[in-house]
Amino acid sequence: MVTTSKAYLIKDTSSLCISTSTPLIHHSCSSPIQLNIAYPWSKNDKIRSMATDDRKTGELPSTSTSEAKKHIFTNRLAQEKSPYLLQHAHNPVDWYPWGDEAIEKAKSENKLIFLSVGYSTCHWCHVMEHESFENEAVADIMNKNFVNIKVDREERPDIDRIYMQFVLMMNGSGGWPMSVWLTPDLAPITAGTYFPPNDRWGMPSFTNVLTTIADKWNKNQDELIATGLEVIEVLQRTLSEKTSEATFEEGSSEPKVAETLRIFELRFDQEYGGFGSHPKFPKVPRLNFLFHAYIVSKQKVALDMALQTLRCLGKGGIHDHIFGGFARYSVDRKWHVPHFEKMIYDQGQLMAVYADAYKLTRDSTFLDYADGIYSYTIADLRHPLGGFYAGEDADSLPSAKATKKIEGAFYAWTFDEIRQCINDNKELLADCEKGDVEKIFNIYAHHYDLRENGNVDPQSDPHGHLTGKNILFVGGSIEKTCEKFALEKENLKRLLTLVNKMLLEKRKQRPRPHLDTKIICSWNGLVLTGLSKLADCDSERREEYLSTAARLKEFLYAHLYDKESKTLQRSCYGLGTNDETILKHVEKERIEGFLDDYAFLIRGLLDFYKTSLDGTALKWAKELQETQDSLFWDNENGAYFYSQADSPNVVVRLKDDHDGAEPSGNSMAAYNLLLLAQYYNDENYSKRVVRMFEFFADQKPFGYVLPEMLSSMMLQDNGLDLVAVGPKTELTRKFAEISRKYYIPGMVIAEIDPQELEIQVYNQCILEKYKMIDAHPTVYLCHGGVCRMPITDPVKLEDELSEIFLRIPNNQTL
Repeated sequence: MVTTSKAYLIKDTSSLCISTSTPLIHHSCSSPIQLNIAYPWSKNDKIRSMATDDRKTGELPSTSTSEAKKHIFTNRLAQEKSPYLLQHAHNPVDWYPWGDEAIEKAKSENKLIFLSVGYSTCHWCHVMEHESFENEAVADIMNKNFVNIKVDREERPDIDRIYMQFVLMMNGSGGWPMSVWLTPDLAPITAGTYFPPNDRWGMPSFTNVLTTIADKWNKNQDELIATGLEVIEVLQRTLSEKTSEATFEEGSSEPKVAETLRIFELRFDQEYGGFGSHPKFPKVPRLNFLFHAYIVSKQKVALDMALQTLRCLGKGGIHDHIFGGFARYSVDRKWHVPHFEKMIYDQGQLMAVYADAYKLTRDSTFLDYADGIYSYTIADLRHPLGGFYAGEDADSLPSAKATKKIEGAFYAWTFDEIRQCINDNKELLADCEKGDVEKIFNIYAHHYDLRENGNVDPQSDPHGHLTGKNILFVGGSIEKTCEKFALEKENLKRLLTLVNKMLLEKRKQRPRPHLDTKIICSWNGLVLTGLSKLADCDSERREEYLSTAARLKEFLYAHLYDKESKTLQRSCYGLGTNDETILKHVEKERIEGFLDDYAFLIRGLLDFYKTSLDGTALKWAKELQETQDSLFWDNENGAYFYSQADSPNVVVRLKDDHDGAEPSGNSMAAYNLLLLAQYYNDENYSKRVVRMFEFFADQKPFGYVLPEMLSSMMLQDNGLDLVAVGPKTELTRKFAEISRKYYIPGMVIAEIDPQELEIQVYNQCILEKYKMIDAHPTVYLCHGGVCRMPITDPVKLEDELSEIFLRIPNNQTL
C-alpha cells in the first residue's frame, strides 16, 4: 500500500489538485467543492467492499435479439461474458467494456472517461447501480459528458489495482464500487467510491460530482491533463521502482519477526480474535505467518493469536453454521453480522489454514470447519467439470414473489421460523431429548443466541434488512451449552446437526443468491492448496478431497492453459453448478494471466504434489515458473510486475507490495522459488528470491505489510525441511502419509525409486544422496541441509515429527 510520505492527494477533489509531502506536484486551485468520502458504516476500513449483484443463480443473462427486445435499453456490455458486466447490460448508461473502442472514442471526442469498477457479488455496487445507473436522467448526464467504461475488478485486476492506488492516495481509503475520472490518455484526475443519488452522509450527490467534473474539464483542460500526467509519474515511481537503498541481509528475518509479533499483539482483539475493531476480515496471510512464526520462534503468543482468531471466526455469524463456508467479512467486532457474499478465495485460504490448525493441535473442531468449507464449495460453487466459481452474492429475494433483493435474505431467520421448522420436523428429532421439541428449540436458540426480536444490532444493519432477524452466532461454547442443559457433548452435537439439516432443507426453498460464474485461475490455485492441505489431515475423506483436487488440476490444465505458448488465461466462464458448458473469450479479447494467476497456481501445484506425489504437478509448476519469470520479472530492479510488458492500455506496471485478503503475487512467488530451488537444485531460483527481498526491504513495518513474504524469509534464513522417502511401496506411502499430517512450513517431500532414476523429476543431488538402509524404504529428515539419522520405522518417524512439530494445548489430549 502506498504511504502518504511518498505521495498523497488532498480531498479537495472538485478543484482536482494534487498535493505531496515534498511538493512533487503543485497547481493553483480555486472554487473548492468537497467530495470527501464519508462512509455511512465506518471510516476505519481501508479497502471496504461496498457491493452485491443482480442475476439468477447459475445463469448468464441471454444476449439474444429476442431477449434484448424485452429491455428498454441494451448497451455493449450485453456482448460480454463477465456476470458483473452483464448485470449492467440494460442500464440506460452507454457503457463500454475496457478496450480500444472506448479509449479511441474518448480521444476522438475529447471527453473524460468515467471508469466504474466493481464485481458481481458486491452489495454497494448494486446500490449505486439501482440509484444512479438505472436512472435515465443520471445516464443522460453521463452519456453527454463522458465515455463510460465498466470494469469487473476480478476479470481485470490490473486496471483495478492501478486506479485503486490512486483512490487510496487521494482519499486515504477505498472500496467498491470504485469511481475514477480519467483523461483520454488514461491518467486519473479525481476519484471516489460510492456516491449517493442525493447529498447525504456528508457526501455530495453523484449528479453534483458529474456536473462539477465536466465543468472543470471544459474550463481547465490543459491543467487537468498536466495534473494527470504527473499523477502517472508519481504512480510509476511509487508502485514499480525501488525507492531506497535498503538491502536484504541473511538472518534479517529474526528481528522482523519480533517486530511483527509486537505489532500484532498491540492490535490483537483479546476477546474476539482478529486485529483491530471493525469491520473485520479474516486476512489469512497473517494467520499463516503466525503459525510459521510460532514454529520458528517458539513464542506461544503467536500460536494463541492465530488459534483464537480461527475459533472466533468459526463461532461467529461470518460462518454459515447451517451448511459451511464463510462470508467475506464482518461489519462488527464480534464476527457476528457479515456482509454475506461468499468468495471462493476466502474458502480456499480458510480451508488451508483450518487444516494447518488441525495439524498443529489435532483439535477436530478445526478439521470440521475445513470440511464444512469443502462441502459448501462442492455443492454450491463448483463447475461440473471441476473448476470453482468466483462466489455468491450477499443479496437475494426474500421470497419467490418479491421483486427487490435485500442483503442477508437467504441466511437470516426469524425466531418463529426456526421454532416452526423444528415443530414441523419433530418426528426426525424423536431420539433427541425424548422428542421434547420445546426443549430442543430452547437448546438450539440458546446455543446460537437467537432472540425473539432478532439478534442484529441496528448499527450493523444500516438498510434495516435484518430487522427482527437472527444471524446464527455462538456466544458461548459447546461446553457451556452442555452445562446449562445438563447434556452430553455428543448428544448436543447430534441435536445441532439434525436441526441445521432441517433448516438447510428449509433454506433451499428460498430464492438463492446470484452465483458469479467466472472461474478465476488464481483463486482456483488457492482452492487447490486448500484441498491439498485438507487431504493431508489423515481424514476418512482423504480420497474424496484428493480426487477433487486432481479434477481441479485437470480442469485448469484443460481450460485455462495454452499448451503451445505455455501461458495461462485469467478466467473462463460457466453457466451454473449443473451445466458443463465452458465459455471463453475469443482470441482477440482473451485476458492473459496476471502474476497471481501464475504464483497461486504454482503454489497449488506444489501443495498438490506433496499430497499426491504426482510428478506431473511438479513438472507443470516448473514450466509455469519459467513462463512467469519471462513475462513478469524485472531484470533491472528485481521482483515481479503484476502485468505483462505488452499489456494494452495499462498505464503503469505495478508491483504488488501488500498481503491483504489475499497474499501478493510476489510473496507467493518467493515461497515457490525456494521450494523449486530445492527440488531442482537451481540457484537461479534462490537468487531471484534474494533480489525480491532486496526490492521490498524498505517496506515498513515489513512483516505487518508483507506477512506472507516474511514467512518466506524465515524459510530462507532457517532452511527447508526435506522428507526423502524410498521407492513406491505401501511402507513408503505410509511414511509420506505420516509426514504430511504435520504442519511443516517448508516441507519438501521426495519419493525416490532407485529403479526409476531416469524419470524422476527431482534434482540429481536428491536422487544420489539418499540411499535405502538394508534395502528397506527409508526416511531422511533434513533441515537446512543437515539430516538426522535415517528412519525405517513408522512409529519412530511419528515420534520424531510429533516432538518437533505438534503442539497440543494443555487442556487437550490426543
